[in-house]
Amino acid sequence: MTNASPVKSGMVRKATLGVMTLAVLNVTAVVSLRGLPAESVYGLTSIFYYLFAAVFFLIPVSIVAAELATGWPQKGGVFRWVGEAFGPRWGFVAIFLLWVESTIWFPTVLTFAWVSLAYVGPNQKWDAALSSNKIYTIVAVLVVYWAATFVTLRGVKSSSMISKWGGIIGTIIPAGILIVLGFIYLASGKPLQIQVGWDKLIPDFSNFDNLVLAAGIFLFYAGMEMNAIHVKDIDNPNRNYPLAILISSLLTVAIFVFGTLAIGFVVPQSQINLTQSLLVSYNDFFRIFGIPWAGSVIAIALFAGVLGGVTVWVAGPSAGLAVVGRAGYLPPFFQKLNKNGVASNILWLQGLIVTFVAIMFVILPSVQAAYQILSQLTVTLYLIMYLLMFSAGIHLRHTEPGTARPYKVPGGESGMWIFAGAGLVGSMIAFVLSFVPPSQIAVGSPTTYVIILIAGNALFVAIPLLVYAARKPHWKTVEGSSDFEPFGWEVEGRSPSQVASSTKVKS
Repeated sequence: MTNASPVKSGMVRKATLGVMTLAVLNVTAVVSLRGLPAESVYGLTSIFYYLFAAVFFLIPVSIVAAELATGWPQKGGVFRWVGEAFGPRWGFVAIFLLWVESTIWFPTVLTFAWVSLAYVGPNQKWDAALSSNKIYTIVAVLVVYWAATFVTLRGVKSSSMISKWGGIIGTIIPAGILIVLGFIYLASGKPLQIQVGWDKLIPDFSNFDNLVLAAGIFLFYAGMEMNAIHVKDIDNPNRNYPLAILISSLLTVAIFVFGTLAIGFVVPQSQINLTQSLLVSYNDFFRIFGIPWAGSVIAIALFAGVLGGVTVWVAGPSAGLAVVGRAGYLPPFFQKLNKNGVASNILWLQGLIVTFVAIMFVILPSVQAAYQILSQLTVTLYLIMYLLMFSAGIHLRHTEPGTARPYKVPGGESGMWIFAGAGLVGSMIAFVLSFVPPSQIAVGSPTTYVIILIAGNALFVAIPLLVYAARKPHWKTVEGSSDFEPFGWEVEGRSPSQVASSTKVKS
C-alpha cells in the first residue's frame, strides 16, 4: 500500500485503511434501527425522504467534515472547525450542543432498549402493555444509564468491548435479518399492509404535516462526521474517500429503506408505534415463518446493540467537551479528571440531566409522546451544530484558502458552496419542520409541544453563550493550555473574519 498525502507538519502518514474498511466504519457509526417505525408511517413515500436526506445531508456532512478534519486536525473537533471560522464563542456553542443533544438522546434510545427487553416474553399483549408502562420505562432508563456511567468512569477500556460487540450483534445482524425477512415475505405473495404503486413514491406536499416526521430522517444520518478524521489514513484520499462515502451512503440508505419497508409490509399504518413496531414486525415475521421463539432472541440482540451504543456516547461527547473546557472554557469544577482520566464531574452533570429529562415520561400524556418530543429536540439541537459546521466550511474556504488540506471538497470553491450549501438548505428545512406537531402521533396539546421545543432550543443555546461570557482567566490551566493549540487566526494576530495574510499574497 502506498503512502497517503502529507499532512500539515510535512510528515508522511502511511495509509492504514482501505476503501471498504472506511465504508464499513461509516455505516457502523450511522446506522440505528430504532427510528425505522417513525418512517414506516409513510410507506413507499419514505424512499423519497431517505434519498432527499442523503443528498442534502448525509453526503454533504461526510464531504465537508473530511475537509475540515484534514485542514484543522488539532484537538477540538467541531469546536476547532467552527472556532477557526467564527471564533471560540460559536465553537463552544457547537461542541456544547453536540454534548447536550447526546445527553437528551439517552432517554429515547434507552426507551427503545427496554421496549426491546419487554418483548422477550412469550405473550405479545403482555409485552406491549409492559413496554407502555411509564414507571417501568423510567426505572429501566435510569438503571441502565447510570450503570453505563459507572462503567465509563472506570475508563475507556472498560466499555470498548461492550461497544464493539454490541454494534455487531445488535445492529448489523438484526438489520440484515429484517431486510431478508421482508424480501421473503414480499416474494411469498402474502398480503401487504402498505400501499404500492408509482404514485405512492411522491409525497403529498399539500399536507404539511406529512413532512414533519420525515425531518427526523436527518438525525438518522447524523454521526458521519465522527469518522472524517480517518480521511488521513486512507491512500489517495481525493479519489478513495469519496468512493468510500459513496459505498457507505448506498449501504446506509439501503438498510434504512428496506428495513422501513419491511416494517410497513406487516404492521398496518394505523397501528405503527414509535417504540414498539420494530419488535412487533420481527415477531410477526417469525410467527408467519413458524419460528416465534426467534423474536425473543432478536429482542435481546437489539437491547445489546443499544447498550453498546450508549457506552460509546456516554463517554465520547463528554470527553470532547472536557478537552475544550480545560483550555479555559469551563469552570475548574468541570475540568476535573478522575484517576482513570475521565471527566467525572461532566458525567455527573450529564447524569442529572438525563434523570430530569426521563421524568418527562411521567408528565407527558404517553411514553410515545415523550419519545417524539425528545427525539425532535435532539434533532433540532444537532441541526444547529451542523448549520454552524457547514457555514464554517464555506467561510474557511474564503478566509484561509491557503491552509493545507490533504482532502478537499471536489470542485474547488464552487464545490464547497454546492455541498455545504446543500447541507445548509437541507438542515434548515428539517430544523423548521421539526417544530410542527406530527398529525400521525398523539403528542397531547400541539401548543405545549411547540413551546417545549422552542424553550428547549433557546435554553440549550443560551447556556454555552452565558458560560462563555462568564469565563474567568483562572479557568485556563497550564496543563490544558499546553494540550490545546491556539487557533490559526490567534497565531497570526487577526480576527476570524479577516483573510489570512499568507493567503492574500497567494491570491
